[in-house]
Amino acid sequence: MRKKIHLPIPVQKALKRFGKDISDARRRRRITMELMSERAGFSRITLSKIERGDPGVSMGAYASALFVLGMTDRLAHIADASHDIVGRELEEEKLPKRIRMPQSDQEKKR
Repeated sequence: MRKKIHLPIPVQKALKRFGKDISDARRRRRITMELMSERAGFSRITLSKIERGDPGVSMGAYASALFVLGMTDRLAHIADASHDIVGRELEEEKLPKRIRMPQSDQEKKR
């Protein structure tokens, strides 16, 4: 039996929404589940799990589904640095790459 994956509620909701969006896009394009799963290279069961937002499905399968729908460009924007507000704010602070002990503390350790 497969181990259940426990995720934070916001992550669960985001995956469910992602799955629903994939399902809606497939249906708008009038692509059957059978044809979509065949083109993507996985089973109809996997497609059903994707459309439910199952966290146990590989990212590669989600990516293949997006490819079939002509939406792979969306993958490039998932963690796009231009949308990473926190990361940009930290970068603006010019954080050092290394933290070194003051010279006097280093001499004490020798």
